[in-house]
Amino acid sequence: MIKFVTAAASVAWLLSPLAVSAQTPPAYGPPINLESAKKAIAAAESEAKKNGWPMAIAVVDTAGQLLAFERMDNTQVASLDIAIAKAKTANNLKRPTKALQDVIAKGGDSLRLLAVKDVLPIEGGVPIMVDGRVVGAIGVSGMASNQDAECAAAGAAAAAK
Repeated sequence: MIKFVTAAASVAWLLSPLAVSAQTPPAYGPPINLESAKKAIAAAESEAKKNGWPMAIAVVDTAGQLLAFERMDNTQVASLDIAIAKAKTANNLKRPTKALQDVIAKGGDSLRLLAVKDVLPIEGGVPIMVDGRVVGAIGVSGMASNQDAECAAAGAAAAAK
């Protein structure tokens, strides 16, 4: 029990820069279903194809577990794990991964975030919101992180409809 309390206090301390710089994160809602996850992937893929970008696209549920995944032809192998990690990070911290990237870019105490296990603070992960609640997240990887984020935003918007 002492280890758990110590670990929880450590995580709270590590994430303290996020708490100061952001509003209270939204609550979780019911987890995204497969049909909505497929819509998210289709919209992200459509945006990627329109721009000629080979992408890996992952959707996770509110537990951060992979629900749907697609790898477009010619996507670099490393992007598979990166897309999943971006989706998990966006879901588990209830914010776009760009917010984490921006906090770390400021340096100083914010660099503590890099020590948090299983957090990938690189743009391209976006929570999927329905009725103001997080129902899952989408992560995209394959190009520059801002291009990944463009596809992820398209996917998140389609899933929220």
